This record gives sequence, C-alpha cells and structure tokens, in this order.
Amino acid sequence: MRSDRLRWAGLCCALLAAVLTVLVVAGWPPLLSYDGHVVRELHGYAVGHPGVTHLMRVLTDWPWDPWAMRALAAVACVWLWLRGDRERAVRVALATLLAAAVSQGMKALVGRERPVWQDPVDSAHFASYPSGHALTATVVCGLMLWLLPRQTPGALVAAAWAVAGVSVLGVGFTRLYLGVHWPSDVLAGWLLGVAVVALAASGTGRTGRPGPAGA
Repeated sequence: MRSDRLRWAGLCCALLAAVLTVLVVAGWPPLLSYDGHVVRELHGYAVGHPGVTHLMRVLTDWPWDPWAMRALAAVACVWLWLRGDRERAVRVALATLLAAAVSQGMKALVGRERPVWQDPVDSAHFASYPSGHALTATVVCGLMLWLLPRQTPGALVAAAWAVAGVSVLGVGFTRLYLGVHWPSDVLAGWLLGVAVVALAASGTGRTGRPGPAGA
C-alpha cells in the first residue's frame, strides 16, 4: 500500500513538472510575471543586506551545494554496500545519477535564461530551468529519509525530517534570494526530485523506513 502511494505521489509530481515545463517553454504571462515579481523583491533585499546575502552564499555553496549532497549520497552508498545491502546502494547511486542527468538534460532542452541584474550578488552558469540545487537536495534528502531504519527512535526521525525539510526548502530559497533562479525553476526542481525519489524507493517492499540490512 505504501509503495502504491509512493508511486502515485511520484507520478503526480512528474505530471505537475511536465505541465510547469510546458508553461515555462510557452512563456505563460501570469507565470513569468509572478517569477519576475518575486526575484525583483528578493534581489532588492539582498543588495541592501550584505550580511544576510553572505550567509545565503555560504549555505548554497557549501552544505547545500549539489556536490556536497552527492558526496553524502556516495557515503551512504558505500555504507550500504559494506553492510551487504547492495540493492539499496545501487538504487541510491542510480537515483543520484538520474537526478544529475535530468537536471542537465532539461537545462539543455529548455534553455531558459537566468535573471539578469545590473548589481548581481551572485553568479551561476548554464541554463536556469530546473534548479539543480533544489532537485539534488530533494533527491538526496529524500533518499536519506528512506534509508532510516524502522527501529529509529521517533525523536530522531522527527529531527531527520526537520533537517531534510530545512535543507530542501532552504536551498530553494537561497537560489531565489541570490537572484540566480526563477521561482518556477525551484518548484520544478522540487517536483522532479520527489519523482526521482519515488522511482528509486518504490517497488522494493521497503518503502517507509527500511529495516537492517538483510532484513
């Protein structure tokens, strides 16, 4: 039952991401207007508050950077492999690689320009849509939650969900605050990330919080 719900959640997110992509490619005026309004408001604040802006750059460039997230996934893969849980090790590795492929592939296909400022507070390269930071954080944090053992104490589970939630939402906010992404880029990254996690975690009989290796 949980596996079915996970598949449906992944499918719904994938469909929503597809609709959002069509709207972005078509240049739907209400969406573009909203995107522009949000980034202009945040950029104005970022320019006037350099201390906060520096903190946002540290967060987005270090703990929430895609390569930092991929390193966390790599550590999890090695740990699972050494414990003999090779199926989940492979699933985590493939999901992380798939997230990178989806991010770069869609950037190349959509080719959306990033916001342009006369007084930028940060810079980013390649196309804008979707946000690779948001997608990667969603996938890796989602996989880490999936890997929590069933016997994990409730307090630790709640803490893990809190850290994951702050990371996923926080990295999306930093990309908007720093003026390198549009809101729809970040939303697409979140939706696609959930779809990838659902694909990786469903069909194993171990959805939710898996038990010890070999269980």
